[in-house]
Amino acid sequence: MEAMSNTSITTQGAGRSACSPSIPSSSTPMFNMLQTAAEQMMIHKDFQAVFDTCNKGLQSVGSLEQEEHRYSEFKAGFCILGIQALAEMNQWPGVLSWVLQQYEQQEKIPAKVLQICILLYSKVCEPAVMQETARVWLHCPANSTASGFRTVAELYLLHILVPLGHLEDARALVTGEVGSTAFTEDQRRTALEVVEETERDMLEPENPANPETPAEPVTPQGTVIQKLEAMLMFLHRRVRFSGSGWFPLRKLFLAAVLLYMLFVRMDPALPSSFMWISKLLQLIKQMWNTLLAPYHQSKAL
Repeated sequence: MEAMSNTSITTQGAGRSACSPSIPSSSTPMFNMLQTAAEQMMIHKDFQAVFDTCNKGLQSVGSLEQEEHRYSEFKAGFCILGIQALAEMNQWPGVLSWVLQQYEQQEKIPAKVLQICILLYSKVCEPAVMQETARVWLHCPANSTASGFRTVAELYLLHILVPLGHLEDARALVTGEVGSTAFTEDQRRTALEVVEETERDMLEPENPANPETPAEPVTPQGTVIQKLEAMLMFLHRRVRFSGSGWFPLRKLFLAAVLLYMLFVRMDPALPSSFMWISKLLQLIKQMWNTLLAPYHQSKAL
């Protein structure tokens, strides 16, 4: 899946660090197996072979994990490649249960593995699957010092709580112990602004129809336009949010525009298209200004 396209890069980086001159000979078979799985993924695109290799590697790691701390990195590497293989084979519903088989307890999942799981289930529109696991992981005191703690908290907030509409939980996360550990003061303020803006959008009633203007009939194209317009508005808020260092969404924004043009296929010559094209252009200008404002400000200095 496209969402998992960066996974192999992460695993390769882990593999390179594992393949340092100080690596003991006992780790060589593990590294070779991880390298084989990466090759099967990136070159041969044999996802079932990747998953089988990862399972074999995890069995080997399980018998040697206590001997050396380095094996935890190999275990995470096998899990990351295995997750991508399951996603590519459209077997994503079993990803979380498979990961839990390897780590047994939710709070013991490494941060980078948990991050990929959250992103995967968010991409397939099933964020609720990861809600309990992410909550337990974030509230485990031992994880508060993990290098990926802040990223997990960000993903939990933006890809689980906010999309599910659990805004009170989102506020509690930002203002509570997790938020004070993971975020700076500016980040907490920005996060609360996102939550409040989402709440306003949820409570805002639809614009009543002008009694002097007859209501336009709802068509399938009109429904698609409304959904895409809502998505673009949401992306605009997210781009503003990313301006403080969180989640650059340029590719996602461009994908939304392409989807808009491909699926709606509006004829600019039609009078009925003017209103929607005008709104689209307005959103594009707003998001463009948000993305490039820091650049222009830096050049002006």
